[in-house]
Amino acid sequence: MPDGYYGLESIFIILCFLVLLRVKSLERVSHLPPGELGKIVGLDRIPEVKTLRQKVGILSNSGNVEQWHSDLSRYWMEAFPDFSGYLYVDGHVRVYHGKQTKLPRRYVSRERLCLRGMTDYWVNDALGQPFFVVTTALTSGLLSMLKSEIIPRLLEDVPGQPSEEDLKEDCYLHRFVLLFDREGYSPNFFEDVYFLHRIACITYNKHPGEDWPVDEFVEEEVAFKNGEKIKMKLAERRVVLSEMFWIRDIRKLCENGHQTSILSSDFKTSRGEIAGAIFKRWTQENFFKYMLEHFGIDRLIEYKTEPMPETARVVNPKYRQFNHEIRKVNSRLEKLQAQFGSLNLEAIDEPQMVKRYETKMAQLQEEISIQKSALNQLKQERKKHPKHIPFALLPQEEKFQKLATDKKHFIDTIKMIAYRAETALANIIRPKMAHSDEARSVIRQIFNRDANLKPDKANNRLIIELHNLTNEYEVTLVQIICDTLNETETIFPGTDMAIFYKLVSKKNRRCQEV
Repeated sequence: MPDGYYGLESIFIILCFLVLLRVKSLERVSHLPPGELGKIVGLDRIPEVKTLRQKVGILSNSGNVEQWHSDLSRYWMEAFPDFSGYLYVDGHVRVYHGKQTKLPRRYVSRERLCLRGMTDYWVNDALGQPFFVVTTALTSGLLSMLKSEIIPRLLEDVPGQPSEEDLKEDCYLHRFVLLFDREGYSPNFFEDVYFLHRIACITYNKHPGEDWPVDEFVEEEVAFKNGEKIKMKLAERRVVLSEMFWIRDIRKLCENGHQTSILSSDFKTSRGEIAGAIFKRWTQENFFKYMLEHFGIDRLIEYKTEPMPETARVVNPKYRQFNHEIRKVNSRLEKLQAQFGSLNLEAIDEPQMVKRYETKMAQLQEEISIQKSALNQLKQERKKHPKHIPFALLPQEEKFQKLATDKKHFIDTIKMIAYRAETALANIIRPKMAHSDEARSVIRQIFNRDANLKPDKANNRLIIELHNLTNEYEVTLVQIICDTLNETETIFPGTDMAIFYKLVSKKNRRCQEV
């Protein structure tokens, strides 16, 4: 960055602290006490909104955001190799309500509507912590993004992958496992990625078929990656996809009798571990919900747009139009066939009613024949147009621009760092809590409590005195966090002072106030 009062370290620390304080937009900085927040980074005050935006713009336009994001992802994977072998992949739609560009519509499950927006595909570890995110304005879907963007990156970044010799010696050995929901269901995709890259996949079965006999299911103890253990009734069969490839079909029997079918091309892992991994996928859903509520990952960072690549593949508008007409005709045809099947001659006794029945049957048959003819004609017309075309061939009125991603990726990376830092603090106290799901709420209380900063130059320490929380139980938890952090002897950036945390008792606090 160019020379200025606010250096690189100060800007990064300020942004991280703002995220942890749940400041979801830079505009809200103007409503915060600049002097008080400036003290926690060793400055007179934090920058005003205009200055902060300029600094973020300089960092985002440096051309290093993607490399920094990639380096962080690789560092996290290498730091936690046990959790990077199972990778959750899912898409999250950021709805766009602006008028700068007409982005393609896509289905938003939480809204149950088709809305304009961008899709972020997140890759998380076995505990739901984020590794990286890939953004697209296209509606190509999860499988397309896996093939073009995510898998090539994972092949380079995931640590501990077996060598080519090991893969040749053991045909059931895989590099790592991808887990996703039914959107990624594709037997052809399972086969392709296994033979091309030796990557295993786990997902739910879209077409499970008939239920299996109950006596096939055996109760087993299933262990999740976070150490939790539960009992499940599981059964397994082989499903042949082609002459060269078969896959595992693992089913869980629920208490209400429902059977959940799971498909897996992981041939080395036990069925209990596979079931535990796919049913733990809700950790990624919780990550999305938490990031939406507390970190505002859907917020628009800037209004700038960027042109789409001319070679990008998009849905052909003519194909989409014919597809829409086919669905409408098909819907009418199904209604007519249902009416035709509901007529019952046996319930008619009078001759006059029989005549009306025959007339109605003839009319329905004629209408069904017309709709079938129209349906076949539309399908023939649809075949004349390719489903996808290059963006350059798109009609001018259908062309659009994508939202700029540099600032968004920069701020999202800051939020990922803050989320991981908060998770690390929560994990310190989780084993000591009766209700471990409340750990994050305790951490949020600490972030918003008052504190005293006391530089101890004689001992090269920066003493941070935390005020007691609402009850003794939480005070005990905070003391555990303080003791753990003090053992790290972390140096405050830009100084040679080690950070030392301690709690201020109520008695001492009253004396200080006096």
